[in-house]
Amino acid sequence: MACLSANRAVRQNRVIFKFTMRRVLFLFARVVIVLAPLIGALFVYFIYSPNPQVPPLSGRLVNGTIHADGLTRSYLTYVPEGLRKAAPLLLVMHGSGEHGSQMRRATGYGFERLADERKFVVVYPDGYEGYWNACNVVGDYSANKLNVNDVGFLTSLVDKLVLEIGVDPRLVFATGISRGGHMAFRLALEAPAHFRAVAAVAANVPVPENFKCKPTGHGTSSILIMNGTKDPINPFDGGDVTFFGLLERGRVLSSRDSGQYFANLNDISDQPETKASQLTDTVQVRQILWRKDLKPEVELISVIGGGHVMPQPYWRAPRLLGPTPKEPNGPAVIWEFFERQAPR
Repeated sequence: MACLSANRAVRQNRVIFKFTMRRVLFLFARVVIVLAPLIGALFVYFIYSPNPQVPPLSGRLVNGTIHADGLTRSYLTYVPEGLRKAAPLLLVMHGSGEHGSQMRRATGYGFERLADERKFVVVYPDGYEGYWNACNVVGDYSANKLNVNDVGFLTSLVDKLVLEIGVDPRLVFATGISRGGHMAFRLALEAPAHFRAVAAVAANVPVPENFKCKPTGHGTSSILIMNGTKDPINPFDGGDVTFFGLLERGRVLSSRDSGQYFANLNDISDQPETKASQLTDTVQVRQILWRKDLKPEVELISVIGGGHVMPQPYWRAPRLLGPTPKEPNGPAVIWEFFERQAPR
Protein backbone atom coordinates (compact mmCIF):
# COMPACT_ATOMS: atom_id res chain seq x y z
CA MET A 1 0.00 0.00 0.00
CA ALA A 2 2.79 2.39 0.88
CA CYS A 3 4.40 1.64 -2.48
CA LEU A 4 1.16 2.35 -4.35
CA SER A 5 0.70 5.64 -2.48
CA ALA A 6 4.26 6.67 -3.34
CA ASN A 7 3.73 5.86 -7.02
CA ARG A 8 0.46 7.78 -7.00
CA ALA A 9 2.24 10.80 -5.45
CA VAL A 10 4.98 10.66 -8.08
CA ARG A 11 2.40 10.60 -10.88
CA GLN A 12 0.55 13.51 -9.32
CA ASN A 13 3.79 15.51 -9.02
CA ARG A 14 4.57 14.83 -12.68
CA VAL A 15 1.13 16.03 -13.70
CA ILE A 16 1.52 19.16 -11.58
CA PHE A 17 5.01 19.78 -13.01
CA LYS A 18 3.80 19.41 -16.61
CA PHE A 19 0.84 21.69 -15.93
CA THR A 20 3.11 24.26 -14.31
CA MET A 21 5.59 24.13 -17.19
CA ARG A 22 2.78 24.59 -19.71
CA ARG A 23 1.59 27.63 -17.76
CA VAL A 24 5.12 29.06 -17.62
CA LEU A 25 5.68 28.51 -21.34
CA PHE A 26 2.28 29.98 -22.13
CA LEU A 27 3.01 33.07 -20.03
CA PHE A 28 6.50 33.39 -21.56
CA ALA A 29 5.02 33.19 -25.07
CA ARG A 30 2.51 35.90 -24.20
CA VAL A 31 5.27 38.13 -22.81
CA VAL A 32 7.32 37.62 -25.99
CA ILE A 33 4.31 38.39 -28.18
CA VAL A 34 3.59 41.56 -26.20
CA LEU A 35 7.21 42.74 -25.98
CA ALA A 36 8.37 41.88 -29.49
CA PRO A 37 6.75 44.93 -31.14
CA LEU A 38 8.09 47.16 -28.35
CA ILE A 39 11.61 45.76 -28.72
CA GLY A 40 11.37 46.17 -32.47
CA ALA A 41 10.20 49.75 -32.12
CA LEU A 42 13.03 50.57 -29.70
CA PHE A 43 15.57 49.01 -32.08
CA VAL A 44 14.26 51.03 -35.02
CA TYR A 45 14.21 54.26 -33.01
CA PHE A 46 17.57 54.02 -31.19
CA ILE A 47 19.78 51.78 -33.35
CA TYR A 48 18.54 51.44 -36.93
CA SER A 49 19.71 54.04 -39.40
CA PRO A 50 19.31 53.58 -43.15
CA ASN A 51 22.42 53.91 -45.28
CA PRO A 52 22.93 57.26 -47.00
CA GLN A 53 22.38 57.42 -50.72
CA VAL A 54 25.61 56.95 -52.66
CA PRO A 55 26.20 60.18 -54.59
CA PRO A 56 27.34 60.23 -58.22
CA LEU A 57 31.13 60.26 -57.90
CA SER A 58 33.68 60.83 -60.65
CA GLY A 59 36.50 58.64 -59.38
CA ARG A 60 37.25 55.06 -58.49
CA LEU A 61 37.55 53.24 -55.17
CA VAL A 62 40.41 50.74 -54.94
CA ASN A 63 41.20 48.10 -52.29
CA GLY A 64 44.82 47.96 -51.19
CA THR A 65 47.12 46.23 -48.71
CA ILE A 66 50.50 47.02 -47.21
CA HIS A 67 52.85 45.01 -45.00
CA ALA A 68 53.78 46.87 -41.82
CA ASP A 69 55.56 45.43 -38.76
CA GLY A 70 54.82 41.86 -39.79
CA LEU A 71 51.11 42.50 -40.39
CA THR A 72 49.14 42.79 -43.60
CA ARG A 73 47.04 45.93 -43.30
CA SER A 74 44.19 46.94 -45.60
CA TYR A 75 42.80 50.23 -46.85
CA LEU A 76 40.51 51.81 -49.46
CA THR A 77 41.66 54.63 -51.73
CA TYR A 78 39.40 57.06 -53.56
CA VAL A 79 41.02 58.93 -56.46
CA PRO A 80 38.79 61.53 -58.16
CA GLU A 81 38.76 62.07 -61.87
CA GLY A 82 41.05 64.85 -63.12
CA LEU A 83 43.45 64.68 -60.16
CA ARG A 84 46.32 67.10 -60.64
CA LYS A 85 49.95 66.32 -59.84
CA ALA A 86 51.09 66.85 -56.24
CA ALA A 87 47.51 66.80 -54.94
CA PRO A 88 46.70 66.65 -51.21
CA LEU A 89 46.12 63.34 -49.39
CA LEU A 90 43.57 62.78 -46.62
CA LEU A 91 43.43 59.75 -44.30
CA VAL A 92 39.96 59.17 -42.77
CA MET A 93 39.91 56.81 -39.77
CA HIS A 94 36.90 54.88 -38.49
CA GLY A 95 35.64 54.39 -34.94
CA SER A 96 35.82 51.34 -32.66
CA GLY A 97 34.87 47.97 -34.14
CA GLU A 98 34.43 49.35 -37.65
CA HIS A 99 36.30 49.50 -40.95
CA GLY A 100 36.87 51.90 -43.82
CA SER A 101 33.69 51.04 -45.72
CA GLN A 102 31.59 51.93 -42.69
CA MET A 103 33.47 55.20 -42.28
CA ARG A 104 32.53 56.17 -45.83
CA ARG A 105 28.87 55.75 -44.92
CA ALA A 106 29.25 57.42 -41.51
CA THR A 107 30.47 60.58 -43.22
CA GLY A 108 27.73 60.43 -45.85
CA TYR A 109 30.51 60.10 -48.44
CA GLY A 110 31.22 63.71 -47.53
CA PHE A 111 34.97 63.59 -48.06
CA GLU A 112 34.60 61.94 -51.46
CA ARG A 113 32.13 64.62 -52.51
CA LEU A 114 34.74 67.20 -51.50
CA ALA A 115 37.53 65.25 -53.22
CA ASP A 116 35.63 65.48 -56.51
CA GLU A 117 35.24 69.21 -55.99
CA ARG A 118 38.67 70.14 -54.57
CA LYS A 119 40.74 67.36 -56.19
CA PHE A 120 42.45 65.41 -53.43
CA VAL A 121 42.92 61.72 -52.62
CA VAL A 122 40.94 60.08 -49.78
CA VAL A 123 42.20 56.96 -48.00
CA TYR A 124 40.22 54.86 -45.51
CA PRO A 125 42.69 52.67 -43.57
CA ASP A 126 41.44 49.74 -41.47
CA GLY A 127 42.38 49.43 -37.81
CA TYR A 128 43.73 46.14 -36.46
CA GLU A 129 40.67 43.92 -35.85
CA GLY A 130 38.58 47.10 -36.06
CA TYR A 131 40.52 49.17 -33.50
CA TRP A 132 43.34 51.73 -33.35
CA ASN A 133 46.21 51.75 -30.87
CA ALA A 134 45.79 55.35 -29.78
CA CYS A 135 47.10 57.24 -26.72
CA ASN A 136 44.86 55.71 -24.05
CA VAL A 137 46.32 53.11 -21.68
CA VAL A 138 42.92 51.62 -20.78
CA GLY A 139 41.30 49.40 -23.40
CA ASP A 140 40.79 45.63 -23.62
CA TYR A 141 41.22 45.12 -27.38
CA SER A 142 44.01 43.55 -29.44
CA ALA A 143 45.47 46.69 -30.98
CA ASN A 144 46.03 48.08 -27.49
CA LYS A 145 47.09 44.86 -25.73
CA LEU A 146 49.54 43.92 -28.51
CA ASN A 147 50.77 47.53 -28.84
CA VAL A 148 50.21 47.45 -32.60
CA ASN A 149 52.36 50.06 -34.36
CA ASP A 150 49.61 52.05 -36.06
CA VAL A 151 51.80 55.14 -36.41
CA GLY A 152 54.25 53.01 -38.39
CA PHE A 153 51.44 51.58 -40.52
CA LEU A 154 49.93 54.97 -41.35
CA THR A 155 53.21 56.75 -42.07
CA SER A 156 54.29 53.83 -44.29
CA LEU A 157 50.94 54.05 -46.08
CA VAL A 158 51.51 57.75 -46.71
CA ASP A 159 55.00 57.07 -48.10
CA LYS A 160 53.58 54.37 -50.39
CA LEU A 161 50.86 56.65 -51.79
CA VAL A 162 53.30 59.50 -52.31
CA LEU A 163 55.24 57.17 -54.62
CA GLU A 164 52.27 55.42 -56.28
CA ILE A 165 49.90 58.35 -56.84
CA GLY A 166 52.27 61.30 -56.62
CA VAL A 167 50.46 63.18 -53.84
CA ASP A 168 52.31 66.09 -52.24
CA PRO A 169 54.07 64.94 -49.01
CA ARG A 170 53.69 68.49 -47.66
CA LEU A 171 49.89 68.26 -47.99
CA VAL A 172 49.04 65.14 -46.00
CA PHE A 173 46.17 65.35 -43.52
CA ALA A 174 44.31 62.93 -41.26
CA THR A 175 40.93 62.89 -39.57
CA GLY A 176 38.91 60.40 -37.58
CA ILE A 177 35.87 59.97 -35.37
CA SER A 178 35.80 58.45 -31.89
CA ARG A 179 38.68 55.90 -31.74
CA GLY A 180 39.79 57.25 -35.13
CA GLY A 181 39.85 60.73 -33.59
CA HIS A 182 42.08 59.43 -30.81
CA MET A 183 44.38 57.97 -33.47
CA ALA A 184 44.49 61.42 -35.11
CA PHE A 185 45.77 62.78 -31.78
CA ARG A 186 48.57 60.20 -31.81
CA LEU A 187 49.59 61.15 -35.36
CA ALA A 188 49.68 64.83 -34.42
CA LEU A 189 51.90 64.05 -31.43
CA GLU A 190 54.22 61.39 -32.82
CA ALA A 191 54.29 61.99 -36.59
CA PRO A 192 53.92 65.74 -37.21
CA ALA A 193 56.56 65.53 -39.96
CA HIS A 194 54.18 63.30 -41.96
CA PHE A 195 50.87 65.03 -41.19
CA ARG A 196 50.55 68.77 -41.67
CA ALA A 197 47.23 68.88 -39.81
CA VAL A 198 44.73 66.49 -38.24
CA ALA A 199 41.11 66.70 -37.09
CA ALA A 200 39.60 64.67 -34.26
CA VAL A 201 35.82 64.30 -33.96
CA ALA A 202 34.11 63.00 -30.79
CA ALA A 203 37.42 62.60 -28.94
CA ASN A 204 39.28 64.20 -26.04
CA VAL A 205 42.90 63.82 -24.90
CA PRO A 206 43.37 61.15 -22.18
CA VAL A 207 44.31 62.34 -18.69
CA PRO A 208 48.02 61.87 -17.73
CA GLU A 209 47.53 58.52 -15.96
CA ASN A 210 45.70 57.18 -19.04
CA PHE A 211 48.21 58.56 -21.56
CA LYS A 212 50.97 56.56 -23.29
CA CYS A 213 51.85 58.65 -26.37
CA LYS A 214 55.29 60.23 -26.67
CA PRO A 215 55.26 63.71 -28.25
CA THR A 216 58.27 64.46 -30.43
CA GLY A 217 59.12 67.54 -28.37
CA HIS A 218 59.11 69.75 -31.49
CA GLY A 219 55.48 70.82 -31.52
CA THR A 220 52.58 68.99 -33.13
CA SER A 221 50.57 69.08 -36.32
CA SER A 222 47.88 71.75 -36.51
CA ILE A 223 44.80 70.25 -34.94
CA LEU A 224 41.04 70.72 -35.07
CA ILE A 225 38.82 69.18 -32.38
CA MET A 226 35.08 68.93 -33.11
CA ASN A 227 32.94 67.66 -30.23
CA GLY A 228 29.24 67.59 -29.41
CA THR A 229 28.12 68.85 -26.01
CA LYS A 230 25.64 65.95 -25.66
CA ASP A 231 28.05 63.14 -26.51
CA PRO A 232 26.98 60.07 -24.44
CA ILE A 233 30.36 58.31 -24.89
CA ASN A 234 33.15 60.90 -25.01
CA PRO A 235 32.20 63.35 -22.22
CA PHE A 236 32.45 66.91 -23.51
CA ASP A 237 33.47 68.19 -20.09
CA GLY A 238 35.86 65.30 -19.39
CA GLY A 239 35.51 62.09 -17.40
CA ASP A 240 35.22 58.38 -18.16
CA VAL A 241 34.89 57.24 -21.77
CA THR A 242 32.43 54.33 -21.83
CA PHE A 243 29.68 52.96 -24.02
CA PHE A 244 26.82 53.12 -21.51
CA GLY A 245 29.00 51.59 -18.79
CA LEU A 246 30.70 49.12 -21.18
CA LEU A 247 33.93 49.17 -23.23
CA GLU A 248 35.97 51.25 -20.79
CA ARG A 249 38.60 53.54 -22.33
CA GLY A 250 39.66 55.42 -19.21
CA ARG A 251 39.37 59.08 -18.30
CA VAL A 252 39.88 62.02 -20.64
CA LEU A 253 40.33 65.78 -20.29
CA SER A 254 37.54 68.19 -21.16
CA SER A 255 37.28 69.42 -24.74
CA ARG A 256 38.58 72.85 -23.73
CA ASP A 257 41.53 71.36 -21.84
CA SER A 258 42.28 69.07 -24.80
CA GLY A 259 42.64 72.12 -27.03
CA GLN A 260 44.76 73.88 -24.42
CA TYR A 261 47.00 70.81 -24.18
CA PHE A 262 47.94 71.12 -27.87
CA ALA A 263 48.24 74.91 -27.64
CA ASN A 264 50.77 74.48 -24.81
CA LEU A 265 52.80 71.95 -26.82
CA ASN A 266 52.93 74.44 -29.68
CA ASP A 267 54.00 77.29 -27.38
CA ILE A 268 50.91 79.38 -28.07
CA SER A 269 50.65 81.54 -24.98
CA ASP A 270 48.32 84.21 -26.41
CA GLN A 271 44.69 84.27 -25.35
CA PRO A 272 42.57 82.29 -27.83
CA GLU A 273 40.02 83.89 -30.10
CA THR A 274 36.43 82.92 -29.36
CA LYS A 275 33.32 83.08 -31.52
CA ALA A 276 29.73 81.82 -31.35
CA SER A 277 27.58 81.21 -34.44
CA GLN A 278 23.87 80.38 -34.69
CA LEU A 279 23.72 78.11 -37.74
CA THR A 280 20.02 77.24 -37.57
CA ASP A 281 17.15 77.78 -35.16
CA THR A 282 18.33 74.74 -33.17
CA VAL A 283 22.07 74.47 -33.87
CA GLN A 284 24.80 76.69 -32.47
CA VAL A 285 28.57 76.26 -32.59
CA ARG A 286 31.25 77.86 -30.44
CA GLN A 287 34.79 78.19 -31.74
CA ILE A 288 37.99 78.66 -29.76
CA LEU A 289 41.10 79.27 -31.85
CA TRP A 290 44.66 79.25 -30.51
CA ARG A 291 47.17 80.70 -32.98
CA LYS A 292 50.33 82.76 -32.99
CA ASP A 293 52.61 83.76 -35.85
CA LEU A 294 53.37 80.70 -38.03
CA LYS A 295 52.98 78.11 -35.27
CA PRO A 296 50.59 75.18 -35.83
CA GLU A 297 47.02 76.25 -35.11
CA VAL A 298 44.69 74.61 -32.62
CA GLU A 299 40.93 74.99 -32.94
CA LEU A 300 38.03 73.64 -30.89
CA ILE A 301 34.56 73.59 -32.44
CA SER A 302 31.83 72.81 -29.92
CA VAL A 303 28.59 71.67 -31.52
CA ILE A 304 25.91 72.62 -29.02
CA GLY A 305 23.56 69.67 -28.58
CA GLY A 306 25.56 67.37 -30.86
CA GLY A 307 26.19 63.71 -30.02
CA HIS A 308 28.97 61.17 -30.68
CA VAL A 309 28.73 61.85 -34.39
CA MET A 310 30.13 63.66 -37.41
CA PRO A 311 27.64 66.51 -37.97
CA GLN A 312 26.58 66.52 -41.63
CA PRO A 313 23.55 66.90 -43.90
CA TYR A 314 23.80 63.48 -45.57
CA TRP A 315 23.19 60.83 -42.90
CA ARG A 316 21.71 60.50 -39.40
CA ALA A 317 23.69 58.29 -37.01
CA PRO A 318 21.78 55.91 -34.68
CA ARG A 319 20.00 57.93 -31.98
CA LEU A 320 21.81 55.83 -29.38
CA LEU A 321 24.85 58.00 -30.18
CA GLY A 322 23.00 61.25 -29.55
CA PRO A 323 21.71 63.89 -31.98
CA THR A 324 23.21 64.27 -35.47
CA PRO A 325 22.92 67.96 -36.40
CA LYS A 326 22.77 68.64 -40.15
CA GLU A 327 24.89 71.72 -39.56
CA PRO A 328 27.77 72.35 -39.53
CA ASN A 329 28.82 70.19 -42.46
CA GLY A 330 31.63 68.40 -40.61
CA PRO A 331 33.65 67.19 -43.64
CA ALA A 332 33.51 70.64 -45.25
CA VAL A 333 34.57 72.40 -42.02
CA ILE A 334 37.45 69.97 -41.57
CA TRP A 335 38.66 70.39 -45.14
CA GLU A 336 38.50 74.21 -44.86
CA PHE A 337 40.69 73.96 -41.75
CA PHE A 338 43.17 71.76 -43.63
CA GLU A 339 43.33 74.12 -46.60
CA ARG A 340 44.12 76.94 -44.20
CA GLN A 341 47.18 75.01 -43.00
CA ALA A 342 48.69 74.59 -46.47
CA PRO A 343 52.20 76.05 -46.82
CA ARG A 344 52.24 79.58 -48.16
